[in-house]
Amino acid sequence: MAKTKPVINVAFVGHVDHGKSTTIGHLMFKCGNLPQQKLDKLRAEAEKHGKIGFEFAYYMDRFKEERERGVTIDLSYEKLITQKFEVTIIDAPGHRDFVKNMITGASQADSAFLCVAAKEGVQPQTKEHVWLLKTMGVGDLAVLINKMDTVEYKEAAYEKVKKDVSDIIKQAGYKPDEINFIPCSGLKGDNLKEKSDNLPWYKGPSVLDQFDLFKLPEKPTELPLRMPVQDAYEIKGIGTVPVGKIETGVMKPGQKIVVLPGRTGTGIQGEVKTVEMHHEALPFAEPGDNVGVNLRGIGKKDIARGDVICDAAKPMKVVEEFTAQIAIISPLGVIAVGYTPVFHVHTAQVPCKFIELISKTAPDGTKTDKPDFLKVGDVARVKIKPMGNLVLETQGDNPHMSRFAIRDAGTTVAAGVCIELKAKTELKAKA
Repeated sequence: MAKTKPVINVAFVGHVDHGKSTTIGHLMFKCGNLPQQKLDKLRAEAEKHGKIGFEFAYYMDRFKEERERGVTIDLSYEKLITQKFEVTIIDAPGHRDFVKNMITGASQADSAFLCVAAKEGVQPQTKEHVWLLKTMGVGDLAVLINKMDTVEYKEAAYEKVKKDVSDIIKQAGYKPDEINFIPCSGLKGDNLKEKSDNLPWYKGPSVLDQFDLFKLPEKPTELPLRMPVQDAYEIKGIGTVPVGKIETGVMKPGQKIVVLPGRTGTGIQGEVKTVEMHHEALPFAEPGDNVGVNLRGIGKKDIARGDVICDAAKPMKVVEEFTAQIAIISPLGVIAVGYTPVFHVHTAQVPCKFIELISKTAPDGTKTDKPDFLKVGDVARVKIKPMGNLVLETQGDNPHMSRFAIRDAGTTVAAGVCIELKAKTELKAKA
């Protein structure tokens, strides 16, 4: 069956327990996607675990461990049809240990809701998530000021959070005056689908309205096919099915592809048999589509999360070293040559070593060539050497595959983009 409405991927991100899963679950119930019978069952289960009021969240938190801890661990997807779009909702975890998943969630999103609880306000992770969204190229943002019931729906509480969040998103390069700040209550249902009598002072859109206010991203269909693999499943009777979001290009059955770096580190050739989305076969898939792909010639051991399915005629390069521009967000000290944190590039996680600090610009605008170290607020050009197999592209060739986040000991240290690269094969050819 062909797609009827344009598809848009929207992530819900924010600090743990700020009500992301509950908001989505309650919205689904109001839109008729969650039947009352199923909700009653979830409510009984929530009470059994001593988590009263968690029934809506349970709808998105599919896994048993998440239900018992009341925390979203893995990415959950849900489909919602609005007036304009077919929306894939991504509930990205907010818990510290799970930022890895949050990063791959952001890299799959076109737009995002940043959830901030009205009472607790901005938390350390709120700031981190804003930077990650910006790094991963999510340009379209709306802010949900959730749990308004806990502050008696007061406009003053809303205004305070709005001001604090505006300061953070401005630092990351968003324009607060172009962003909607939406007060709501995920638990009570205020302003999710319809306007609420509890918020008479608020004149803006509801959460459901906001989906249709997001801009449909321009589709980079003219660039070569790139699909970072989120997971690869072994499905009985079908074979290996990798899933992920197509970043650039078009995928069609019969197309010749190469999986990079793959098990070998040099790529594995294959062919697309079928492309599916929400269990429906597609004649083709475009950028922004979250799909499952059945590949001919690719076994379970050949492909894993972090690989990229590329057009065989125009593959990505496995990188020997690359030059990047990075912004330092919060290092655990100063950064110098030899520092080897984990780079999160599309869905891959690879340790990479800083081999040269070329130049830096400090927050006050002073520029230094060949600095000895980097610290918070610096924007720097650096040379990096991956310690494993990594595929990457330059911002000039394909901006969608050039961005990365740098993490160390559970913290996002920096965000950046690849400017130049040297491929492994080029170096071998010279040797």
